[in-house]
Amino acid sequence: CFSSPQVPLTEAVEPVDFEEYLITHPPIVESGPLRDLIEFPPDDIEVIYTPRECRTVVQAVPEDGYHKLGTGFNPNTLDKQKERQKGLPKQVFEADEIFASVVLQDDLKRRSMSIDDTPRGSWACSIFDLKNSLPDALLPHLLDRAPNEEIDRHNEDQRKANRHRELFALHPALDEEEPVERHCVPEVPKEHFGQRLLVKCLSLKFEIEIEPIFASLALYDVKEKKKISENFFFDLNSEPTKAMLRPHIQTAAISTLARSAIFSITYPSQDVFLVIKLEKVLQQGDIGECAEPYMVFKESDAAKNKEKLEKLRSQSEQFCQRLGRYRMPFAWTAIHLMNIVNSAGSLERDTEKGSWSERRNSSIMGRRSLERTTSGDESCSLTGFRPATLTITNFFKQEGDRLSDEDLYKFLADMRRPSSVLRRLRPITAQLKLDISPAPENPHYCLTPDLLQVKPYPDSRVRPTREILEFPARDVYVPNTIYRNLLYVNPQSLNFANRQGSARNITVKVQFMNGEDPSNAMPVIFGKSSCADFYKEAYTAVVYHNRSPDFHDEIKIKLPASLSDHHHILFTFYHVSCQQKQNTPLETPVGYTWIPMLQNGRLRTGHFCLPVSLEKPPQSYSVLSPDVPLPGMKWVDNHRGVFNVEVVAVSTIHTQDQYLDKFFALVHALDEHMFPVRIGDMRIMENNLETELKSSIAALNSSQLEPIVRFLHLLLDKLVLLVVRPPVIAGQIVNLGQACFEVMASIVNRLHKYLDTSQDMHGRNSLLSSYIHYVFRLPSTDPNSPSPGSVHYATMARSAVRPASLNLNRSRSLSNSNPDISGTPTSPDDEVRSIIGSKGLDRSNSWVNTMGSKSAPWGSSPGSIMLGYFFWCLTLSLSGCTAFPFPLCLSLSLSLGFDFLTQLFHEELALQWVVSSGSVREGALQQAWFFFELMVKSIIHHLYFTDRLESPRKNRFPERFMDDITALVSTIAGDIVSRFQKDLELVERLNMSLAFFLNDLLSVMDRGFVFSLIRAYWKQVSTKLYALQNPTLESLRLDFLRIVCSHEHYVTLNLPCSLLTPPASPSPSVSSATSQSSGFSTHVQDQKIANMFELSVPFREQHYLAGLVLSELSVILDPDNEGMFGLHKKVVSVVHNLLSSHDSDPRYADPEVKARVAMLYLPLIGIVMEALPQLHDFTGTGDIFSMKQHSDCNIHLSAVNGNISVPCAASSFCVLAFQASRQHGSFSAESSRSLLICLLWVLKNADELVLQKWFTDLSVSQLNRLLDLLYLCVSCFEYKGKKAFERMNSLTFKKSKDMKAKLEEAILGSIGARQEMVRRSRGAFGSQENLRWRKDMTHWRQNSEKMDKTRAELEHEALIDGNLATEANLIILDTLEIIVQTASVTESKESILGGVLKVLLHSMACNQSALYLQHCFATQRALVSKFPELLFEEETEQCADLCLRLLRSCSSSISTIRSHASASLYLLMRQNFEIGNNFARVKMQVTMSLSSLVGTSQNFNEEFLRRSLKTILTYAEEDLELRETTFPDQVQDLVFNLHMILSDTVKMKEHQEDPEMLIDLMYRIAKGYQTSPDLRLTWLQNMAGKHSERNNHAEAAQCLVHSAALVAEYLSMLEDRKYLPVGCVTFQNISSNVLEESAVSDDVVSPDEEGICSGKYFTEIGLVGLLEQAAASFSMAGMYEAVNEVYKVLIPVHEANRDAKKLATIHGKLQEAFGKIVHQDGKRMFGTYFRVGFYGTKFGDLDEQEFVYKEPAITKLAEISHRLEGFYGERFGEDQVEVIKDSNPVDKCKLDPNKAFIQITYVEPYFDTYEMKDRITYFDKNYNLRRFVYCTPFTLDGRAHGDLHEQFKRKTILTTSHAFPYIKTRINIIHKEEIISTPIEVAIEDMQKKTQELAFATHQDPADAKMLQMVLQGSVGTTVNQGPLEVAQVFLSEIPSDPKLYRHHNKLRLCFKDFTKRCEDALRKNKSLIGPDQKEYQRELERNYHRLKEALQPLINRKIPQLYKPVLQVNSHRWDQAGFLSLCLYVSESRD
Repeated sequence: CFSSPQVPLTEAVEPVDFEEYLITHPPIVESGPLRDLIEFPPDDIEVIYTPRECRTVVQAVPEDGYHKLGTGFNPNTLDKQKERQKGLPKQVFEADEIFASVVLQDDLKRRSMSIDDTPRGSWACSIFDLKNSLPDALLPHLLDRAPNEEIDRHNEDQRKANRHRELFALHPALDEEEPVERHCVPEVPKEHFGQRLLVKCLSLKFEIEIEPIFASLALYDVKEKKKISENFFFDLNSEPTKAMLRPHIQTAAISTLARSAIFSITYPSQDVFLVIKLEKVLQQGDIGECAEPYMVFKESDAAKNKEKLEKLRSQSEQFCQRLGRYRMPFAWTAIHLMNIVNSAGSLERDTEKGSWSERRNSSIMGRRSLERTTSGDESCSLTGFRPATLTITNFFKQEGDRLSDEDLYKFLADMRRPSSVLRRLRPITAQLKLDISPAPENPHYCLTPDLLQVKPYPDSRVRPTREILEFPARDVYVPNTIYRNLLYVNPQSLNFANRQGSARNITVKVQFMNGEDPSNAMPVIFGKSSCADFYKEAYTAVVYHNRSPDFHDEIKIKLPASLSDHHHILFTFYHVSCQQKQNTPLETPVGYTWIPMLQNGRLRTGHFCLPVSLEKPPQSYSVLSPDVPLPGMKWVDNHRGVFNVEVVAVSTIHTQDQYLDKFFALVHALDEHMFPVRIGDMRIMENNLETELKSSIAALNSSQLEPIVRFLHLLLDKLVLLVVRPPVIAGQIVNLGQACFEVMASIVNRLHKYLDTSQDMHGRNSLLSSYIHYVFRLPSTDPNSPSPGSVHYATMARSAVRPASLNLNRSRSLSNSNPDISGTPTSPDDEVRSIIGSKGLDRSNSWVNTMGSKSAPWGSSPGSIMLGYFFWCLTLSLSGCTAFPFPLCLSLSLSLGFDFLTQLFHEELALQWVVSSGSVREGALQQAWFFFELMVKSIIHHLYFTDRLESPRKNRFPERFMDDITALVSTIAGDIVSRFQKDLELVERLNMSLAFFLNDLLSVMDRGFVFSLIRAYWKQVSTKLYALQNPTLESLRLDFLRIVCSHEHYVTLNLPCSLLTPPASPSPSVSSATSQSSGFSTHVQDQKIANMFELSVPFREQHYLAGLVLSELSVILDPDNEGMFGLHKKVVSVVHNLLSSHDSDPRYADPEVKARVAMLYLPLIGIVMEALPQLHDFTGTGDIFSMKQHSDCNIHLSAVNGNISVPCAASSFCVLAFQASRQHGSFSAESSRSLLICLLWVLKNADELVLQKWFTDLSVSQLNRLLDLLYLCVSCFEYKGKKAFERMNSLTFKKSKDMKAKLEEAILGSIGARQEMVRRSRGAFGSQENLRWRKDMTHWRQNSEKMDKTRAELEHEALIDGNLATEANLIILDTLEIIVQTASVTESKESILGGVLKVLLHSMACNQSALYLQHCFATQRALVSKFPELLFEEETEQCADLCLRLLRSCSSSISTIRSHASASLYLLMRQNFEIGNNFARVKMQVTMSLSSLVGTSQNFNEEFLRRSLKTILTYAEEDLELRETTFPDQVQDLVFNLHMILSDTVKMKEHQEDPEMLIDLMYRIAKGYQTSPDLRLTWLQNMAGKHSERNNHAEAAQCLVHSAALVAEYLSMLEDRKYLPVGCVTFQNISSNVLEESAVSDDVVSPDEEGICSGKYFTEIGLVGLLEQAAASFSMAGMYEAVNEVYKVLIPVHEANRDAKKLATIHGKLQEAFGKIVHQDGKRMFGTYFRVGFYGTKFGDLDEQEFVYKEPAITKLAEISHRLEGFYGERFGEDQVEVIKDSNPVDKCKLDPNKAFIQITYVEPYFDTYEMKDRITYFDKNYNLRRFVYCTPFTLDGRAHGDLHEQFKRKTILTTSHAFPYIKTRINIIHKEEIISTPIEVAIEDMQKKTQELAFATHQDPADAKMLQMVLQGSVGTTVNQGPLEVAQVFLSEIPSDPKLYRHHNKLRLCFKDFTKRCEDALRKNKSLIGPDQKEYQRELERNYHRLKEALQPLINRKIPQLYKPVLQVNSHRWDQAGFLSLCLYVSESRD
């Protein structure tokens, strides 16, 4: 349809030179929102400094802040959407009103009305009723004559007022797993916590209270055999008990009084125990003795044991005074943590929260550890259990020889077994109360493990809660972010067995020394409970009289920040004498040993087995290890190791990894210029520093992952520093760029490989992205800059509010971090303070020149470098290479001059990347995102620090850097294209990284240059796509495009204000050539308009990105591009998201600006028009093109394409329609809906004049196609109604949206799997939406999706949907108005206006809001007044449709809708009258419409319609202009007629529940219209519809046959065509009833009167349609013979039309029908018939009426009886209705007059003997039935049954008024006759029946032995009562006395003869069938048979001699003729 551009759409055009264009085209607008579209805002990039958040009140050491950088647009998230949806008006929909009223309606019991032939009311009363009713409000000025333009203007103002500004706020976003272009902002690096548990210790009470008890808590993991937390010491002793220790304790620090603690568990599992250990003051005696009193005494016996307790207490007081400083182990117990958590039961917790913490954990574990945790520990979540209070009553006493952790693990493992050894031990009874609960988010009064106060800490005097440090069971991968430097010393065991002398009660004193003098002990050992914060020493607990004790103490030490060679831990061993003896000191030293803290500059930790010296160590021992045999020293056990101790460091200063240590030490040496440097046992001189440095960089790959992660930020910073500042070694600049780049690539890959659980959807590792985001900075070149290089740039719009620009919301921020310049808080540690002081950060907080400062007292310890890390950029002062003593205030030029030595990081990075090869290049490619983002952040820092952000973009970067970038982009695009089939996952990541990179470059580089990079990428992909049509590659390009287009200034990048200049050689577009009369546009202007609406080259050049998006859309939607079907949804969502983001962007809120933005998308209209055939068909008719009339009746005819009335247009259009059927509906409903909403957005926001000019240029077929599109939009956005929302809510099934969603939901197990899925699902066919077999696949919704929405949510959904439907339809209405204006000036306006009218009518037919309808009716009135001939001459069909729609609205429950509809209807009549002074057509149409409404609509309300009729009457009365004409009378006439129909409706409503009655009433109404064929037809169709609803297909078919016969009658009058049926006679074979349709009576109208037979069915096509429908219904009813008869009428018509296709179809159906007759032989069932009689005055007209009812096949008598009894019981009351159980004649006098009686009898079709010759098949015997029979047994004395000789039988034969099947299911009985049979005749009938049964059973094929034996048994069995023998004995034993009975006697005798013969045959047959097991049974049968035969023999052989005398034969004949054969009684009743 549209002109083709010169560059194919699959290729990218050359972009405009953007920067050049902006210079050469200065903006015309001065300022305002339009001006902002032209250029990026000046503050687009800002650098913002964000201070670091600190958890604690006082910082551990001064820390720096983060510089992060955010692009300034916010996500258009759901909350945003909700925000934008606030204040929506509630739209009123009739559908909802009806729904509400149905819900409330009370089911009133209805009285049965008499219906037959009641008079239809009278004129007078009807008019009287109407005249006294009230009308609706009249529309003002409706009858005024005003010029059309004014009316249009008024309508438009009304329509445009109060419209919803944002269309997309009403349209829910597409469900995608995550939009690709959203970059999640990484979390700020922060301290790691696992799941946190709060334990409160409430009380500890023993049976006796005699001494203080000290407690500690810690967590242990049995499986890992690891203590997983430090100890928490608490003291629950009473004040008097504490006082016993007063001499030993100075004042207790508040931190040691804590009684609650927060534990953190990173890896919760079923193996975690909370272990509680108790200690007491050391006393004489072993643990068992000391524990004895606690086990023996009971609190209850306190009075009895008072003296003993006093004694014990006084002993304790003595021990406390003397030995108060020493402890001894006492008791322990353990709690299995998960039991508590699980039994406490989970709270109803927010699932989000649970998953959040799990997510957080999974990001920390490596892959390996993850595999271990998933084994079933998933259930171990500590985040949401109910708080529990525990009371622990049993403790186990400690065994002195089982104190080690090993023993503890054995005990714990044992505790889990049911037969625990521990249970057999005698416990210590006590009561310890604990509260365990999930820790709150921000607990108050908390202390960190370093004793710092955590915010909030309102009052320092409150008892605190302690945070307990975790020792995670497995590695945790989180970078250090706080300062922590702790050491834990755990003495484990001592072996003094071989030591001479007395040493039994041994304690170890531990001290941390910074020299050898005893005064050098440092106060750095943490106190336990109720004591000071810090001590200079700590003692271990004593095990009484044990020379080789185990220890279980944990001594916690705060390490100084800077360590020297003199720092060491000193252990002194003492023997404590427990008894007070003369001359014996309290403690005697018995040994010494020590551990130096540093070895070769590295911290010493781990397990030590130390020798113990017997005497004090000599001078300067501390620098040596005790392993060194010092001369002249005495050692225990010959210097063997006898003391086991473990030292563990938790430090963010000491890496504890040799490779990292070496690297940092060398870098530090460079910084400080200290040569030679000692590393380990090597001395490195300056001359071999370079090799060492390079090897240490390479060796970083060998270090452990855990330390690498912990020191990640520092490590990367140092590597960046080495790249940017190549060190000068021995006067030479050493370039380390390549080495650093290689090691960075490998570290980044390691992190990705092992920590793959912590990646975002783009595969970015969160640790790395947060490094770039918050930490990375360019080492600054200007020492004065307040934040030297940690920079955060933000792309910001100027508005105060950050724009919500792209819904695509990448809040991706590139960012940085920086020293905390605001006041450095005083540090808790003096050393740290001094270091900071000297490090160049003076109190005024400005940066001091530390360029070459060598004064920093770093000591020789490389360990101290780590401290530098904590002042994140302190170590990055420019102490780079050589010492430049710069003055303090560097000028900018100087700092730029400094660049010659430093290299720009991004330039170096690009260079290294371009030149890399092999595994290094591969490594960088794997994690390209990391290097791209580093590069971008570096670029921005560079521009910011050199103040180049203002400079023109063209000269910001050197040529070589641009070349490197071009080369880089080109090679990476090459990689994408060449590797996507082999390595899709990598390529997807690479593709997205590249897109984000280019997106970022658009903010800082020459935009034209970036466009050329995009084009380079495009070209490579296109070239590959030419060679290989692969959807995966196309899908990658879409992701790329989508990310690039998510740029904040996307609109600006598209030059929305550039006016398209026509191309140099304008190729006249097809559209302008065909435009009929574009009188107001010159050729050039045409071209210009065309360029705006087509993807022409100028369009694509100037709107570069929009051009790419639309080209992609066009290419992928191209139906010939079949490989791309799977990408429909994807490409549509790209467009949808873009438009949705423009819509919600405050920058584009101004309508003028929005129009500019919409201009970028004008070609979308054409693209969607092209795609129309592929869209999902929302109309539900299967063919969008013929936009079939949705009239409310049940028959849709496939009419010829109605759109085309212009021959020239027809050709191209029909072809399209024909092709359309091929790929119709290849789009999913969801994608189609998205595409259509995009189209509506463009139509809503585009400039109306531009649209109008373009519409003028379109050809008729194109305009018609646009109308088809709007028609589809109406259906697509139809309001579903609250009912639908509730229904959808109750269904838990949903149609699967597409494969992707289905797979994803099925597999979304863990995060890892999700990651995997999301990745895979983006592959090629993940999003296929047109897989054929998936058409209606449903699957179970995952439980996670909360299904049951609240009432409020449903209300909200309905509110949004209502507003969307209203807005969408108003946009369609606006567009239709523009089209009407366009069409008025074209030649072929009829076709177009017809199309407009179709769309309008269709919109009226859908669920619409009152608001829309009033505008719609206004438009319709204007249309009719402008083009009256359109309706009354051209589109008759549409006139009918319009009447129906208007009437439907006239009966609306909403008054405004009624007002407008009545006005429209009145004007329609008036216009019709004015044209021809007669409005027969409208009259006819309205009457028919009402009939059809009444017949089909369930919820039709006649009250409302009466009101509208009154309104119309009122208009007629007030219409002054026409008062003198016949018009008012005609209106009154019409209104009266409608009123009559309404009265019938009321009755129909009353019988809504009574189907027979309802059909009878409709039948009567139809009969009343015998004289007006159109209306009769309407009612016949209404009946057909009702029957179909109830599955009475045969009756529905009859209605259709009657309709066809009616149409045939009138057609034959109108035109004489040989092949058409000659009226209803032709249909006789189908049904004998059809003759009642013959139009022979004198009152029949002639068909050529105006308005008569004008309906669509009174045509040949209509007739054919009715017959086809009839055939289909017969087929459904299983009456295939009738199908044949119907087609006999149809075939001549198709033959005459030479319609081979139709004939083929018919013959196919015939073949099917006959096939079914053969196939279903013997299995067909049609109907069951019952006679139903009604007796009683309650029945009204039905009283004493009798009917034959036709019920579905196999209906039992009980069923119909139950149905009728139930129905009438409900109506009259259950006790009022009785069913007469017999079928005897009813005597009404004997019945209770107050009750209703129903008599129901089963009847069978009855045929005379002569009829049976014709009625051969089952069908014959069940079709065209008018006579039925039933039998009643009786005896002469009134009983029903008697002996054989007195048993008579009455046969009743009924005749109905019509033959079954008819157009009703019950038919009146009009005639009745009875035949009475004498006993002998009854016997004859019985014997004949038996004989027949035998014959049938014998000859049945295949044989059925069971049935045969049953029949035989009944025939020859001996016991049969009234069996054959008895019958013979009664009637044949003697010759009757009455000669009249001779013949009967003889007949019976012959019957018996036949009977015995049949018995014999049957026996013979049975013999051949039975097996050996039935032989005996056969013999028995045979014996019986012979007995029977013998008994019968004499009876059978006795002939009546008189019958065989030849003389008498004549007489016998005469009797025959005289009819004396039977005593006949004819009772005939005629019921007419």
